Amino acid sequence: MEQPMERLTPAELSRFFLFEKLNDDQLRWMSENGEVVRYPAGATVYSADEPATCFYMLVEGRQAMLKQVGDHEVEVSRSDRPGVYSGATWAWLTSAREATKSPFYGGSLRTLDESVFLRIPGEELAEVLKEWFPMAIHLLDGLFTGMRTSDAVVGQRERLTALGRLTAGLTHELNNPASAAVRATATLRERVAAMRGKLKHLASGKVDPDTLVKLAGLQEDAIEQSAKATSGKTKHLTPLAANDLEDEFSDWCDDHGVSAGWHLAPIWVAAGLDLEWLEGMADEIPPAHLEAGLKWITYALESEQLMAEIEDATDRIATLITAAKQYSQMDRAEYQQIDIHEGINSTLVMLGAKVRAGITLEKHYDKTLPAIPAYPAELNQVWTNLLDNAIHAMHDRPTRKLSISTGCEGEFVLVTVSDTGPGMTPEVQRRIFEPFFTTKPIGQGTGLGLDIVWRIVVNRHGGDIRVTSTPGEGTTFEVRLPLNAPRPAEIADQS
Repeated sequence: MEQPMERLTPAELSRFFLFEKLNDDQLRWMSENGEVVRYPAGATVYSADEPATCFYMLVEGRQAMLKQVGDHEVEVSRSDRPGVYSGATWAWLTSAREATKSPFYGGSLRTLDESVFLRIPGEELAEVLKEWFPMAIHLLDGLFTGMRTSDAVVGQRERLTALGRLTAGLTHELNNPASAAVRATATLRERVAAMRGKLKHLASGKVDPDTLVKLAGLQEDAIEQSAKATSGKTKHLTPLAANDLEDEFSDWCDDHGVSAGWHLAPIWVAAGLDLEWLEGMADEIPPAHLEAGLKWITYALESEQLMAEIEDATDRIATLITAAKQYSQMDRAEYQQIDIHEGINSTLVMLGAKVRAGITLEKHYDKTLPAIPAYPAELNQVWTNLLDNAIHAMHDRPTRKLSISTGCEGEFVLVTVSDTGPGMTPEVQRRIFEPFFTTKPIGQGTGLGLDIVWRIVVNRHGGDIRVTSTPGEGTTFEVRLPLNAPRPAEIADQS
């Protein structure tokens, strides 16, 4: 397939940026040891599973670098610039060879047009580079080790920082319903004690059995009215209308000799009772027992209301815990078939306080999407970074709208996250997925959030992520995930 050509002369080599600073002896060595090879368009120069034995430099043509992710080959770069290089590029660094734990290329090089390469044996090149530039090789070796260590530490810090933000948000979310449940429980205990006192009074023998039966019936009727009121018109009373009703009830109590009407009235309003109901009760119960009976019924109504409040609070706590388990994927397989919407929704719950802080949330979900194979805990990290960045971008904007949509695009699930933030310039867009690049103020971002997103989407799932943004008009991220893909191979470097 490949056809050896004449070797490049030292003068020809000196025109490439890689070799322009070499002396005559070094250029001569490159010329004698570098073989020029030609490949047709669409040819594979080397594959990921081949031993990394050679260093390649593009002389002319166009090439593409690809990574294997499961059954998919993902293109990571392409170039037509003479002098770009690949292959056994780490052969001269001891720490890099140890870090890769493999003598294989780890990626593939493919020609897009008919292309010419300079090919040099990797081990031989490594030896002369160590001899020619010993200090530079030592510096590169140390730099490589330092970058890997720094990347790992900062990456871990990024994940811990994100976890800390989510934990703080979840604690705040849990505190509100938990506090409400505690307050309602304490009040309920007092009301039950008061209700026992009223029951003791009613059962002391001073109230005839017929009146007791009527009071029990009225109590059941009031509780039934209260249950209907939770979803009826009284639930939607304006504060002014509710206040007017309370005043009417207080006046009614004054007219019928019932003390503390101001205290009872709010409970009756919340229960959906009206003056007609109270008049009906007054007609059935002797005046001597009206106040005691009315307070006994009121305590029962308030107990029902408090129990409903406790139920709502504990339901909210259960919902938050369920969302937290869904988000963290506790007790679940690492790789599984997932409903993409469950992870997005659980992330929104975890970020609930931020989302509710003046942001309009729009969700447009395609409910017909099938389950997809994925690492759900890692995808939740993707949604967290994208949503948190969108929220942060809109913190001082007059219009704050966060839009999330899902759909199907060919063999991929498409998830879009859009915000009405300030947008990004083309220069920023080109660098947005670079490690350590951030537009946030110092101390507010590590620049690894979107780098991690890219690795999870592209490397781990064989997907794709793109960004479109217009300065002053907002930003949209598009995440594409394969509908069907075998379990991707583990990526050696996830830091």
